[in-house]
Amino acid sequence: MSDKSLVIVESPAKAKTIAAFLGSEFIVESSIGHIRDLPKRASDVPLKYKKTAWARLGVDVDNDFKPLYVIDGDKKEHIQRLKTLLADARQLYLATDEDREGESIAWHLLEVLNPKVPVLRMAFHEITKKAIEQAIQNPREIDQRLVNAQEARRILDRLYGYEVSPVLWKKVMPKLSAGRVQSVSTRMVVDREVQRMRFVVARYWDIDATFQTEDETRFVASLVSVGGQRVASGKDFDEDGKLERKDALILSEQRVSELAQALGDASFHVNSVEQKPYKRSPAPPFMTSTLQQEASRKLRFSSARTMRAAQDLYEAGYITYMRTDSTTLSDTALAAARSLIKELYGDEYLPEKPRRYANKVKNAQEAHEAIRPAGDSFVHPSKVEAEMGGDRGKLYELIWMRTVACQMEDSRGQSVKLTIAATVDGQQLDFAVTGNTITFPGFLRAYVEGSDDPGQELEQRDRPLPAVAEGQSLAGVAFDPKGHETQPPPRYTEASLVKRLEELGVGRPSTYASIISTIQQRGYVWKKGSALVPSFKAFAVVQLLEKHFSDLVDYAFTARMEDELDGIAAGREEAVPWLKRFYFGEDGAAERSQSKRGAEADADEKSDGRMAAVGLRSLVAERLNEIDARAINSLPLGRDEQGREVIIRVGRYGPYLQREDVTASIPEDLPPDEMTIAKASELLEAPSGDRLLGTDEESGLPVYVRSGRFGSYVQLGEAGGKEKPRTGSLLKSMQPSEMTLADALKMLSLPRVVGEHPEQKQPVTAQLGRYGPYISCGKDSRSLEKEEDVFSVTLEQAMVLFAQPKTRGQRKASEPIKELGVDEYSGGTITLREGRFGLYVTDGETNASLRKDDTPDSIDNARAQELLHQRRERAPVKKKKAKKKAAASSEKAAAGKGKKKAGKAKAAADTAAEANGSDEDEAPRSRASQPPSKAAAKKASAKKPQKKLVAKKAKSKGTGKKSSKPSPRDSEPAGDSVE
Repeated sequence: MSDKSLVIVESPAKAKTIAAFLGSEFIVESSIGHIRDLPKRASDVPLKYKKTAWARLGVDVDNDFKPLYVIDGDKKEHIQRLKTLLADARQLYLATDEDREGESIAWHLLEVLNPKVPVLRMAFHEITKKAIEQAIQNPREIDQRLVNAQEARRILDRLYGYEVSPVLWKKVMPKLSAGRVQSVSTRMVVDREVQRMRFVVARYWDIDATFQTEDETRFVASLVSVGGQRVASGKDFDEDGKLERKDALILSEQRVSELAQALGDASFHVNSVEQKPYKRSPAPPFMTSTLQQEASRKLRFSSARTMRAAQDLYEAGYITYMRTDSTTLSDTALAAARSLIKELYGDEYLPEKPRRYANKVKNAQEAHEAIRPAGDSFVHPSKVEAEMGGDRGKLYELIWMRTVACQMEDSRGQSVKLTIAATVDGQQLDFAVTGNTITFPGFLRAYVEGSDDPGQELEQRDRPLPAVAEGQSLAGVAFDPKGHETQPPPRYTEASLVKRLEELGVGRPSTYASIISTIQQRGYVWKKGSALVPSFKAFAVVQLLEKHFSDLVDYAFTARMEDELDGIAAGREEAVPWLKRFYFGEDGAAERSQSKRGAEADADEKSDGRMAAVGLRSLVAERLNEIDARAINSLPLGRDEQGREVIIRVGRYGPYLQREDVTASIPEDLPPDEMTIAKASELLEAPSGDRLLGTDEESGLPVYVRSGRFGSYVQLGEAGGKEKPRTGSLLKSMQPSEMTLADALKMLSLPRVVGEHPEQKQPVTAQLGRYGPYISCGKDSRSLEKEEDVFSVTLEQAMVLFAQPKTRGQRKASEPIKELGVDEYSGGTITLREGRFGLYVTDGETNASLRKDDTPDSIDNARAQELLHQRRERAPVKKKKAKKKAAASSEKAAAGKGKKKAGKAKAAADTAAEANGSDEDEAPRSRASQPPSKAAAKKASAKKPQKKLVAKKAKSKGTGKKSSKPSPRDSEPAGDSVE
């Protein structure tokens, strides 16, 4: 045994930074994320458990919810390396993150490695030399309460996903998923869209008047009252667009035009001048949710992009831990911030005492510091920008500015409100304007917080007004009638959804980014600009859950589960009894009601009494047969002018409209709130593309042009007979509405025989294929440049093409449509191109398809970088082919192989680092994506040649998809995982 200690962290990047702070007596190694988890697929379940009733869940619900943990196949070699290092170590330090999931990873390492040496738990919230040395000197034991809370969360999410998701498969469509946080988040987006759909636009008018003082200073004021009655403004209407203040006066366009004309002859005077001082205090330092919100507003980063950059900054030692509910700053941080303020801005910007912020977050979790620059003195943003650049540099600057600003003096100013009066037709008209004058900028010198409300930002600008006195006369210069329309509630953006989840106490800071990514990847939500738009599929899923499993998408119920998990972490509650109440419903309602008092108890019992009394398992079993699949997938839209009912239906191949016997597909990029009766009638009455073109003289069969799932095509003969009718695709230049019988017969003539190959004596044919036009002779083929060439290519031209070497399936790269600037992550130039599957952006290494609402004109550098970042996050890591181990491999070779594998894992970590602490919602694999059967698996393991055959068969049946290599901790399932 050596004198060295082994330190294990989660990621290779973190290991590299920590190793630089420790001496040669320490070996720092990464676990490369989670080392084991509940089985993801049937093939992961060990043979001895396969026949048990609970194997599908991976949790023995009848034996105190004992989880079945399995080690990922890709991790086994690395775990063996850790065991080898541990066997020669003096002691083991577990240095995973100091939160529930980090504690859980440490516990799993302890369970798997089974060390025979002393085990110490290192805890730190920043990766600096001082913090690491203090952690080494002050170790602690693993906090089993945090472990229990995290394991209870993991088991809860498995039970939720694996019980409820199959209901969605049977009643909505395959491959859907339900989850504790995912479903609630989806409901929130759907509820907001429903508000927009029922919103009725209201119109109201006022007048903008331009006034001028004696010294010719001009300013604009708005009409606020007529004859003592207040003129209606936007705030007088409710969320449905209805007038909420009945005493407000709604002016018509004609009325304001008459008033504007009459005002030309009126005289004006200052009716009142109200002055009062104001001050604004700085916002607290960042915690996870506010960092995501502000990065979205100021940098246009998605939540996932923000957390990825924060992860990199933390692991490089530049910021403190980035998953926190806390707004507390340590004395060290306060001293560093105050020193900077004095140096950069002077004593007048430094408060007498440090500012301390109270935590107002519901369900606040671990007691970390706020997110701030790490260390006793803050590294200047220019240094981080030079070293790390891109997203990391921008995010660090944001964190640096917010931390410094939160310790600066208040911004102070003077607010002035003027009212100007005039008399028209015996009625007094009042105009008002408010101005702000900043007398001392305070923290605004360093930082101005963003806002989701552009109007609020305008109000915060410095807008001085001229100095006037009450009774002073003013000249009226211009009077402009202004029409306004009430606006529906804005759709959620990533920032506002995070804010709302936090307000409700749903989820954890570490879950927000992964949940938002999940609901987009599942097709429940898509982006229109920065707004989150629900799909009609999401409407059907939410409708099912609300009608039959209302507790599962109840905001209070979901938040209360977070409270109870916190109770387990604090030792106030035991995990097993709590899981029993949730799953089996053993006296759950009685136990919960006893712990509540008054009105709060009544509200709680209403929301979760049914769940507590029955339990999830029984509730799913008893409700399954009650669910009418057709009703769940039907969304009544209303009746058209003829009184015919129009219904939106969610089908296997997407949403469609139905009116009596007529149906029409709904465009994928049509937001639900734009689906009105008028729009539905337009779609239903539009030519469907299915029409008879005529009769083929040669065969006597009818020729049709039809619309199919993958586009329009022509068909010879009727479907439904013993033989399938002959079909042919359309050229890209062809329009279904313009197709003629001659065009259709031309397409049905393919493949066209060009001639006979002079040497091979085989026919040369020209045809359209999946990847475009080509010529073929036997097993040899060559691509054609244009689709029209299939009708004109000659035998001589074909021979020239066959004489050229094959490109082995590689397509010639298309010329870029336009350049979009430099990608800050890779440093490559981003270009917009058109490929086989449509428009995409690329930096030369990563390609990302454009989304529904993206167009060549609207795509810019920021949006392109966001698409590329999203693509990198979900990109699977290619599996490394297994190699036969040499019989006499040396210890040096094994160590070298371990380093190589860690390097690949580092790349995986960089690809999906954001999901650290992810709490994504979990679903089992639906039947359409189940792994190969037990028999197939047995055959596959017999011989190598048979493996290919079985894999090929499995693929043809839509089974046995390859799973991507798990990423380090941050991308592996920790809470509600997605498969």
